[in-house]
Amino acid sequence: MLAYFPHGFERYLLGGLLIGSGVALLFITTGRLGGASTFFSAVWSYLLRTPFFQQPALRDSRGWRLLYALGLLLGGVLMLLAGLAQPHTALPAWKLLLGGLLVGFGARLGGGCTSGHGICGLASLSGGSLAIVITFLGTAIVTAQLFSWWGM
Repeated sequence: MLAYFPHGFERYLLGGLLIGSGVALLFITTGRLGGASTFFSAVWSYLLRTPFFQQPALRDSRGWRLLYALGLLLGGVLMLLAGLAQPHTALPAWKLLLGGLLVGFGARLGGGCTSGHGICGLASLSGGSLAIVITFLGTAIVTAQLFSWWGM
């Protein structure tokens, strides 16, 4: 197990418990499923008047989605203030940008992001979320193996 968790598994367990508690609290208090990708569309609804961004589902949920996203940022700030170790990446910026664009496209194509489908969708026993989680995990595994094979 040490090979998979060289710094211990406690931080992952705590993170999972906090994420699970957060989405459970969101569902109990609002009846809504948490997910990060719809936040961006909801925020754009403040600025863009095109029909897609003015859908009632986006306009009516943008207040709580903004608080949800601010809570995610607050978690990072608290980690910094607590002096916890900050992981760094050696990936070049172009790979991060390309990966972000592909993930964003996939989230729109799949009707939600990894957090929405992987945490909330699976917890609510959604068959569609299970299919999407299997798809994105399978794609990630194949992509990682290909990049490793290509030496990237």
